[in-house]
Amino acid sequence: MALTLQPDDWDTDGWDDPGRVPVVERPRRQTRIIKWLVWTALAAGAVAILVAGMVGWWYVRRVNAPSEAGATITFTVNEGDTVESIAARLADAGLIADEGLFQWYVERNEGLTVTPGYYQIPTGAHMGDVQAQLNTPPALTYSQITFPEGFTVEQMAERLGRDIERLSADEFLTAATSGAVGSELRPPWITTMEGLLFPDTYQVSNSDSEAQVVERMAALMERVAAQEDLEENARELLRTPYEVLIVASLVEREAKVEQDRPKIAQVIWNRIAAGQKLQIDASVYYGQDPTLPFPVLRTIDSPYNTYLYEGLPPTPIANPGRASIRAAATARPGDLPPGDPLCQDLPDPTTGCRLFYYVLADADGRHAFAVTLEQHEENIQAAIAAGVL
Repeated sequence: MALTLQPDDWDTDGWDDPGRVPVVERPRRQTRIIKWLVWTALAAGAVAILVAGMVGWWYVRRVNAPSEAGATITFTVNEGDTVESIAARLADAGLIADEGLFQWYVERNEGLTVTPGYYQIPTGAHMGDVQAQLNTPPALTYSQITFPEGFTVEQMAERLGRDIERLSADEFLTAATSGAVGSELRPPWITTMEGLLFPDTYQVSNSDSEAQVVERMAALMERVAAQEDLEENARELLRTPYEVLIVASLVEREAKVEQDRPKIAQVIWNRIAAGQKLQIDASVYYGQDPTLPFPVLRTIDSPYNTYLYEGLPPTPIANPGRASIRAAATARPGDLPPGDPLCQDLPDPTTGCRLFYYVLADADGRHAFAVTLEQHEENIQAAIAAGVL
């Protein structure tokens, strides 16, 4: 017999309802991964925004100078300068905060035209303002001029008038000899700046006067004198710094090679200590007509004629360089070291062996030195035979 089921006899099942869609639950692991990715993306975005803000803040801070706006500074762009060298000096002067960033900045902002001259740059300026200032014509242009070691003030005046047309040789000479420009190294009774102007290369701006050029040269000589301990060395020599500079000027005009400078200085100090005349040819020529024969010059009565008068001439005879200043300041009167070859022929080679003479020895300008007059006369004959006298 067949079994017949009635509708009420069915168990209800959600799958039997064609209008009902069952809900499938997503696995929990997949949900966690999605949430992690979302939060990571949000965190990365926040970090990116923070980093961008910090970079922007750093950039603004570095592009602006490290100080508040203030007075202007005179900044010099030299011949041969590059953007790199300019950036380094701007940073040293406190005009920019970062030299590398400045180079990057100008490269991306139409570059920088390097024009030698003097620029007025305000402290605390934006890098763009600094770049703009350096890209405009300099407030002052300048000319370079070199005064060689051993030049007299008269020769310096001629060089200035020749190389810088707007400046006058006569005005320079007046400023350098009238006493209008002072120096802490110059005695009060002396007016000339001979020997007190340091020979070097100078940048002369289009606003500098002749007197200002003299002042700068005198200031540099004072600085070099301090660096070479001129005052202390003069005290040890029982001399004044000015007298040491007189000796330095004699050394400058007499010496031709570096190794001769200390020996010539020692000869001068030895002769002064012994009360002998210096008999230095360069001093005899000072202020005289250089075309006159030397035998005639030796007869002229002049305080610079060291063949007629003992001791030092009244002023330096030229403007010495650092090497001659050092030689004059560090040389001392005294005997040569024991065993020196020049002392071997003396009756007692252990005492009284001092340099007193020198004469030109070769075409390169080296000198032969002697302790005795006999040695000196032999050196003179050798120089004549070599054709240098």
